Amino acid sequence: MTALIQQSQTDKLSAIRTIDSEIETLESLKESLDSVSLTAALDFMQNSKGRIIITGIGKSGHIAQKIAASLASTGTPSFFVHPAEASHGDLGMITEDDVVIAISNSGESKELIDILNYCKRFGIKLIAITKNPDSSLGKACDIVLKLPNHSEACPLGLAPTSSTTATLVLGDILTVGMIERKGFSKEDFNDRHPGGKLGAILKHVSDLMHTGQDMPILDENSNMQAVLLEMTSKRLGCVGFINQSGELTGMLTDGDLRRCLSPKILEEKAVNLMTKNPKTIKPEAMTAEALKIMHDKKITNLFVVEGNKPVGVIHIHDLLNNGVA
Repeated sequence: MTALIQQSQTDKLSAIRTIDSEIETLESLKESLDSVSLTAALDFMQNSKGRIIITGIGKSGHIAQKIAASLASTGTPSFFVHPAEASHGDLGMITEDDVVIAISNSGESKELIDILNYCKRFGIKLIAITKNPDSSLGKACDIVLKLPNHSEACPLGLAPTSSTTATLVLGDILTVGMIERKGFSKEDFNDRHPGGKLGAILKHVSDLMHTGQDMPILDENSNMQAVLLEMTSKRLGCVGFINQSGELTGMLTDGDLRRCLSPKILEEKAVNLMTKNPKTIKPEAMTAEALKIMHDKKITNLFVVEGNKPVGVIHIHDLLNNGVA
């Protein structure tokens, strides 16, 4: 047991050293970031009539793939080109309208030579991400985004650790910069993420709400017998009530009915028992907002209104069944 505790302490100290080392690298990146080069790189990317091509070999290649994916998912058409595949035909994927971002920690990756030569031959704009601006890569590119010359977190000082973290963050800086420059919105993001939990959260209430004949709605002066029939037939556990102008004035749920049961309930009118001015939501609201309201108010239904007139109703099961939770 003592040996296990000692090993746990050793592992934690190692983890903390790694975190501290990578934080130091990011602090160096923050202090040394060249705003002129950054703006020039973002100008290249924003003004490109083509795509952003990211390339790199080894660990830099893995980071390049992530950067390309982040850019593409946030409104900047991008993809990764493997340097080895580029030398065997994939150079044809790169056009004169594109911008190429080449990543190499040392700036001397031989695998990038063919891509660099191709870009120089056809006048394709080149951005380098490297520690060494005076390297072959740095000298070949139009713009250099310099990585901090900080030691790796690896105890051997060899395995790419701190350097790949800095490269990843620099890629995030470019991605966020493009999001802000293009005014990329939540709706734009939703268009590119239609599947999975993220797509569900970014859907609008109007995508899931019940409308038309499926919406439990009655006049506020309806008797309770009509209310019970409406609630039972629509199977949403609620009924909304409107006035003569068609505006939503109240709501009754199956829970409300249980709480006010009495021998004379069927003689009552809805207007006397309904919850007035119920919580509502707009059809253009995100489903995540609807879920938050239901959670905070401890309710299971929300009427969807436009100009105080009901256009739909959404039940918590609609959200759960579509992965919004």
